[in-house]
Amino acid sequence: MNAQTPISPAAIPFAVPTSRWDDAVAAKLSPVELLLYRSNLLGSDLTVTNFGGGNTSAKLIEVDPLSGESVEVLWVKGSGGDIGSMKLDGFATLYQHKLLGLEKHYAGPNDDDKMVGYLPHCTFNLNGRAASIDTPLHSLLPFAHVDHVHPDAIIALAASSGGEAATLKIWGGKIGWLGWKRPGYTLGVQLRDYVAANPQVEGVMLAGHGIICWADSAKACYEHTVQLIADAANYLNGELGDAPAFGGQVVAPNPDRAGIAADLMPRLRGLMTGARRKVGHYSDDAEALEFTGSAEFERLAALGTSCPDHFLRTKIAPLTLDPLRLQDDGYLAEKLADYRAMYAAYYERCKRANSPAIRDPNPVVVLVPGVGRITFSTDKTTARLAGEFYGNAINVMRGAEAIGSYIALDEQEAFDIEYWLLEEAKLQRMPAPKPQVGRIALVTGGAGGIGAATAARLLADGACVVLADRDATAIGEVRAGFAKQFGKDVVRAAVCDVTDEAQVKTAFDLVAREFGGLDILVANAGIASSAPIEETTVALWRKNYDVLAEGYFLTARAAWPLLRRMKEQGGTSVVFIGSKNGVAAAAGASAYASAKAAANHLARCLALEGAPFGIRVNTVNPDAVIKGSRIWDGDWRKERAGAHGIDAGKELEEHYRQRSMLKRDVLPADIAEAVYFLASDASAKSTGNMINVDAGNVQAFTR
Repeated sequence: MNAQTPISPAAIPFAVPTSRWDDAVAAKLSPVELLLYRSNLLGSDLTVTNFGGGNTSAKLIEVDPLSGESVEVLWVKGSGGDIGSMKLDGFATLYQHKLLGLEKHYAGPNDDDKMVGYLPHCTFNLNGRAASIDTPLHSLLPFAHVDHVHPDAIIALAASSGGEAATLKIWGGKIGWLGWKRPGYTLGVQLRDYVAANPQVEGVMLAGHGIICWADSAKACYEHTVQLIADAANYLNGELGDAPAFGGQVVAPNPDRAGIAADLMPRLRGLMTGARRKVGHYSDDAEALEFTGSAEFERLAALGTSCPDHFLRTKIAPLTLDPLRLQDDGYLAEKLADYRAMYAAYYERCKRANSPAIRDPNPVVVLVPGVGRITFSTDKTTARLAGEFYGNAINVMRGAEAIGSYIALDEQEAFDIEYWLLEEAKLQRMPAPKPQVGRIALVTGGAGGIGAATAARLLADGACVVLADRDATAIGEVRAGFAKQFGKDVVRAAVCDVTDEAQVKTAFDLVAREFGGLDILVANAGIASSAPIEETTVALWRKNYDVLAEGYFLTARAAWPLLRRMKEQGGTSVVFIGSKNGVAAAAGASAYASAKAAANHLARCLALEGAPFGIRVNTVNPDAVIKGSRIWDGDWRKERAGAHGIDAGKELEEHYRQRSMLKRDVLPADIAEAVYFLASDASAKSTGNMINVDAGNVQAFTR
């Protein structure tokens, strides 16, 4: 990269949180509900804690269901929860006297893992929620309410060579300081002993971790936590001043960065071979652009992250790319190979005799000056969160460098966290991923009956889906419904008329930028018309061919560069939604039927072209999919009813049902099942085929 004179504006300031406690709400809550209220307030404010990070607790008096006696119970966030969204069942509940009694089993730091095994024996009321590794930090402190959070402003202090001095300056000794120690029972003992020896402290900074603090009530604890974070943010903002961060800007944000990301992500994804496909997430937020374009970017990026929560999401270090060489596939392949070799060497240097096997050596975080931050993982939510956590790490670096030097996790400590046997056990307990996790699909005509049903079938099994449709209102409504049903991370919508080349390109740029590439194309956008040949106008003829032949051509052509990238990962699938009329002649529908026949033959041609790249192309031929179909809601219903001399109401559905060999209705979900089969690995050795889903029509037999 060619360095330029620093020209960046002032550093991005730290957000300063304020109390959001509502006494009117709190007055109606029980003690345990107050703990949940406090936890949700803290966790839903990203200036206070990261997703899934931090933990809260309260020591409450409960009635023992076995003895009927009143006992002290520790309610503490359970393992793997998120305090911002958790419910009461997200808390582990443990007998406090049993927790305190565990110390007789503790002989020193080597017993940390052993002590975790005792926690289930302390469970209160048969609660199945597993206790977190941080439980001793809460149980061994003698306070009723305890918060442990790690917002950016706090970790910036905890991860800086000047952090301890800054802590003393900000709080004048009311907040203590403990050096780095991995989470576990030993840290809990050290914390308890430190607080006992320093009774004046109201909280303790845990180097590399965050802060832990306490109070006598839920409200006081919440407001104490928020105030400490505000104190840290205000101090760091004062230290940052008007000076640019990270040595100033040497690479300005590229005005075409979104387009660059859309081009780059599928090429990177195709090169990240491994056990499972990746899904990407792109961000060009202010933090990413400030950091990647700075003079100190390469130095700081190589250090990796500091807080364990950040590290577990982002790996030992990011991959950095030269923005001037992004068009060179050889360069990208070399950089990825170098990263995998670096990761393997790190594993070999640091592994223990009982370490789990090496995990996926591909990078999670990819940083490009002027473009931003790209993250890859096996699912979209994890990729997005990894990006957000690296954004937190950037903020930490900015603050840490403002008061000293940024300190990353020691390599061996980082490895011992990443390959911790307890962490491995947690991973092994997770359910197997759904079969389409890691797959990315684009469905044209996504707001219609068949398109929406197909998208729902793919989403239900874990795929990410872009819905493309020319009806902006309808596609927005379908996307919103799917976002509510399957989660907003996995579904996007593009307004796309498949006859418009520019709109088609925009839709495929969207799928590349939002998810990182494409594995499945379902070409479904369609129209239908019925008219005798003498009444078929040139305009009607061209309209059918524009949508059903050229539209399929344009979408397949736009998809091709994305699909061929995945050859080494098992290949990809294109499914055309054809029609019974594409193989069986239909009187009074020559424009529609012949256009469908053209699309069917296009699919066979593409099957020949795609095979060397692992691209399978198949066709599903529906017939009379009336219920849930937008096409049948229009003139097509009247036209086909008229052609058969029957009423366009229920009589039409009965006509088609009785015409079929099986005497059954064909529904959008039936077509979706056939599409799913052809899109999945179950049909990995099928290409150039047609599947009829028509309840049986002898005229449409393909043999």
